[in-house]
Amino acid sequence: MKLVRARQVALGATLAFCVAGLVAPVPGVGAAPTGIEVMTVFRSGAASAMTVGPQGVQVRVGKKSCAVPARSPLAALVRSRPGAIGLKDFGSCSRRAGDAGGLFVRSVRFQRNRGQNGWVYKVGHTLATAGAGDPAGPFGRGRLRAGQRVTWFYCVYRSGCQRTIGLRVRSEGGGLLSVRVRGHDDTGRGVAVQGVGVRAGGVSATTDGSGTARLSLAPGRYTIRASKPGLVRSFGERVTVLP
Repeated sequence: MKLVRARQVALGATLAFCVAGLVAPVPGVGAAPTGIEVMTVFRSGAASAMTVGPQGVQVRVGKKSCAVPARSPLAALVRSRPGAIGLKDFGSCSRRAGDAGGLFVRSVRFQRNRGQNGWVYKVGHTLATAGAGDPAGPFGRGRLRAGQRVTWFYCVYRSGCQRTIGLRVRSEGGGLLSVRVRGHDDTGRGVAVQGVGVRAGGVSATTDGSGTARLSLAPGRYTIRASKPGLVRSFGERVTVLP
């Protein structure tokens, strides 16, 4: 179990990718997933990412030491070590993990909630409906599973949070990759987004009106990422371009 100091809020995002032809998953991607992928995106657009284990943690809230359930988005955030995390308890947290449902993230790395703006998490593409420490899970249907992705980000609220970016990659042959980019709203609905920067191995391209960018890459292993000001950046997608 791990100790953390007080305060915080929640949001997350899962991005899948398809590969074919001359593109292959890197070794291990096809194997059974062993952890939970966590990405924390800050107001500047900078991000930290880590794959973490399922274990629960202990957090410090004021003078209390509180248990956070295993396989919960809050435990995953703490274990990913994004920086100082501030928590507020709207319930009665204790050394029992089942009492953690009222824990609320109100700051990460000293970036504090302000009014309707603040820290939220998505699981996959969808904004969660439950607190990050709720023992019933992010949607009240069970806790996180190995292989799921959680995106924590600072929501700037304007009739909803900013969209999170998801990618799908396919080969067009000869090292040319087609990267399809979608921006997902709070409900997980995705739309094509123009003007998104897509990068891999020093090569970059920008999505067109259909939300598609094309990269020409030499054989090798790459991590493909996409970002655009005003949106939450994508997870990195790992691919291997074969000779």
